[in-house]
Amino acid sequence: MNVNLLERPTAASWDPRVVCTLALVLVFFTGAAVGALVMDLGIHNRQRAPAFDTPAGKAQYFEKLRKDLDLTPEQSVQMETVLNDFWQYYRGVLGDGKSKVEQLLTPAQRLKFERILAEQQKQVIP
Repeated sequence: MNVNLLERPTAASWDPRVVCTLALVLVFFTGAAVGALVMDLGIHNRQRAPAFDTPAGKAQYFEKLRKDLDLTPEQSVQMETVLNDFWQYYRGVLGDGKSKVEQLLTPAQRLKFERILAEQQKQVIP
């Protein structure tokens, strides 16, 4: 068998399994690159719903419940009251938890903790 190592393989001599594998790898990496670009540009954030505990989030959630459950006007008023009570409780628990965490921390740690919370708030509310 006389094989010339300097000779390039022709398309007809390529193994179909190798070609298929290379094509799949190329498609995978292209998808990964496009996904990373989309995440980096923040395009995915544009359609994010408002945060649950914001006035807009509460209104959107209540409206969805009203429509999905087909609430009567009387039920809507009662549901809104119950949800407002829940949201007040939720905010109280968050506030109490934050103050308890802050009591555990040194002044320098509290500053870092506040920065972390501020960064999270930016991510939640675009």
